[in-house]
Amino acid sequence: MKIQVSALQAMCRQVFGFRLAMIALAAPAALLHAAPGLGARLVGAAVVVTFMASYVLFRDWERFGPLLLRHPSLLAADTLVGSLLLVSAGPDTTLAYVSVCTPLLAGLAYSWRGAAFFASLQALILLLVHATLKADRHAPVAEALLLPGLCVVSGAMGSTLRNLMLRFGAATQALTAVQARLAAAEAVSAERARLAREMHDSVAKTLYGVALAADGLAATASAQDPDPARIRAQADLVSRSARRAAAESRELLRDLRGEAAPPAAREPSLWPELHAHVRDFISRTSLGATCSLPPPGTPSPPAPLARHLLSITAEALENAHRHASATHVDVRVAVHGDLLRLSIHDDGEGLPPGTTLDRLRASGHFGLLGMVERAAQAGARIRIGRGGHERGTEVRVELRLSTLTRSAPAAGQTRDTREARDT
Repeated sequence: MKIQVSALQAMCRQVFGFRLAMIALAAPAALLHAAPGLGARLVGAAVVVTFMASYVLFRDWERFGPLLLRHPSLLAADTLVGSLLLVSAGPDTTLAYVSVCTPLLAGLAYSWRGAAFFASLQALILLLVHATLKADRHAPVAEALLLPGLCVVSGAMGSTLRNLMLRFGAATQALTAVQARLAAAEAVSAERARLAREMHDSVAKTLYGVALAADGLAATASAQDPDPARIRAQADLVSRSARRAAAESRELLRDLRGEAAPPAAREPSLWPELHAHVRDFISRTSLGATCSLPPPGTPSPPAPLARHLLSITAEALENAHRHASATHVDVRVAVHGDLLRLSIHDDGEGLPPGTTLDRLRASGHFGLLGMVERAAQAGARIRIGRGGHERGTEVRVELRLSTLTRSAPAAGQTRDTREARDT
């Protein structure tokens, strides 16, 4: 609303600037036609008063404009003083434009009531001026009514402009409020999606491992001749998995509360972590897996990017173990031109025909969706499909080497992200 009020005040200021110029042009004619003596003094005083009033309001509106807005009687007094000039110079001079400006100013400053009052006052003054003209200066009736009609029109224009500006301000405020609500809703949705990814990639997976380990422990303990060493190993696995789930839960709670994680947790080195992930995967699943790291000297991505890439790798490995019936997984990190490429390929059954993110979401499977969203967060390009292989599934993530020297981009500011499935 402040912007619209400022715009209205700027328009009033420009009208006073135009009025100032018209008074300056008509002042010589008014002084020449004034009667000698007292008449000339009155007209001269009227020239000075109207000129200085217009100049002051044009030059220093911020100081004197609010005074005019609070006291319409000041504009009425100015109109009456200006009528002396109009009587002396005549309505055929540039003072006619000044008389038309008054209702316009009233409409902008005081709405339709002020416009109606000052249009009527100025029209009455113009009619009286025409009535006092000498016989040789009388104008036809239609011409005499032209200026009063223009006063009415200018008053209506000023009031209409004021209403339009204020309504535009109200509409702008409503739009701003809607945009703020949409931004808040989008932020909440993005945070919910982020938390869903974190829970899926950490706590949910760990708890699933705890359940499997507990099932194995129960089967071993219920055997006719249980092996105490195996029972201890499986119990230890359940204990370690449960502690890991608790640690991941604390990490999520710390994230929700906005507390900073320890520096070591915030700055993982991708290459050792990636190799450790693969080793842990081999020990847990007994599947064959290889890990090829980039050449020495390849910069490690910053912490946000490293976290996303590690999560994508872990999800791809788990999918190969649980769903693909794979016997071997190959994890490769290589540099191709200006791209860093992370590839996880398994020799399993591959994706079912017709697999889409919408269908996976509808069926409650969020792993691939989380990988695509993480790639978007990292500003990377991801492809999920068969790739150039005869069978199996390849998850390929590519990002420019230039992004390794700066932080991950914010959500919605990704360079080029897409999810594709080869047929």
